Amino acid sequence: MTQEIIIIAAEKRIDSFLAKQLNIPKNQVLQLIKNSLVFLNHQPCTKGGIALKPKDIITILAPQIEQKPLIKKTNLYIQILYEDTNLLVLNKPQNLVVHHAPSVKEETLVDWLQAKNYNLSTLSGKQRYGIVHRLDKDTTGSIVIAKDNYTHNHLAEQLKSREMGRYYLAIINPPIKENTFIECHMGRNPKNRLKMSKLNPQRFPTSRFSKSLFIPITLSKNQDLQLVAIKLFTGRTHQIRVHLESISRHILGDTLYGYKGRFQGRIMLHAFLLYLTHPTSQKKLLFQAPVFDDMLELLEKNFDKEKINGFLQNPENLLHLF
Repeated sequence: MTQEIIIIAAEKRIDSFLAKQLNIPKNQVLQLIKNSLVFLNHQPCTKGGIALKPKDIITILAPQIEQKPLIKKTNLYIQILYEDTNLLVLNKPQNLVVHHAPSVKEETLVDWLQAKNYNLSTLSGKQRYGIVHRLDKDTTGSIVIAKDNYTHNHLAEQLKSREMGRYYLAIINPPIKENTFIECHMGRNPKNRLKMSKLNPQRFPTSRFSKSLFIPITLSKNQDLQLVAIKLFTGRTHQIRVHLESISRHILGDTLYGYKGRFQGRIMLHAFLLYLTHPTSQKKLLFQAPVFDDMLELLEKNFDKEKINGFLQNPENLLHLF
């Protein structure tokens, strides 16, 4: 299916114009352009910054889902927390990349979705079918998948307005003394491309504002470790890790951002609660992603087991903290 739009007045870049015209975020317009689905005057549009002129003709091709999945079988097990005709909520395990990238060789969450023959939204392009937001490879917890483009667009808008979001749990060292807001500008670390960093916006004008709230939950028996809850007010890559590094705190297992303790496991960061408004029913929904065994065992061994289990089994206690 194609859609043609004839420009009456030229006052915008093509990406801004289409975002408003189609009522979708600009990054989704850029994905359409990147995937050669947008034509300007019957020629492929290659850049989002092209200035429009009167009587320009924009043609948009509807993205199509490939009929065959990328892989035929999967050995992955992923817990489904919720599913209906519009969306899917999962508890992502550790050591799982969400979508393909040039450096990724192993099976991804998108592979699993396609192997299970889910119908998925196409707004993020063929490598990211259904993906509205992401989690780092070793970060576990709640993630929502869009099954259609209307749902994808609706959830993307909620993510942008923070109507949709997650509450995280992390085990950190050393502890913080009180509720802590952290605000800074962030961008790619100029000395280590694998990392993001706190940056001076005057020196790095492309850096972006970020804000998080860290709330202490309980100390370990030896008072060396701490379970904290985190709420994000922005959604930058590695935001929690960068914010903790900026105050000389680190998540257990996060050697990239400075953890130097004896713990040898993966990063102890979990997206515990996910909240959103359902795109069709408009109901407010809250999902709890159970903590995985490795994190639970670490908590029960080093913290007061009764207090930890009481907290994890009553997620409303977490909501009352914010």
